[in-house]
Amino acid sequence: MIDTRPSEDGSAIRRRRECLICNKRFTTHERLEEMPIRVVKKNNRREPFDRAKIQNGVMRAVEKRSISLETVEQVVESIERQVLDQADREVSTRTIGELVMARLREMDEVAYVRFASVYREYQALDEFIKEISTFDPAKSGFNGTGNGK
Repeated sequence: MIDTRPSEDGSAIRRRRECLICNKRFTTHERLEEMPIRVVKKNNRREPFDRAKIQNGVMRAVEKRSISLETVEQVVESIERQVLDQADREVSTRTIGELVMARLREMDEVAYVRFASVYREYQALDEFIKEISTFDPAKSGFNGTGNGK
């Protein structure tokens, strides 16, 4: 074993190991097994919580952005922790989607808009434009001229 340490929020233990045969290193994340959370879908169907679905959504949103895998993992871990820490053992997909969008909005506006465009299922361009107009132009450098200057 090379290294063992708790995650930032203490919810998992990260272990780095080296194979004695091939000398390759690998990392595992160990988490406490808790009562399962059920996710309530839009059609009221219920399924087990799956952090991989959050991770896949975030990864698609940050594709071709300068956001590290470590940052993505921290975001996913934070959202998972929020879901698992709630008292209710069921959570709606809407709640999860809103948590993801809040974190993406803090992290990267383009990733947020990408995720929101799929999650909110915009049906018209004006809905999409309305969402984008909620950003602070001074912060993003966008001035409506299309050139960002």
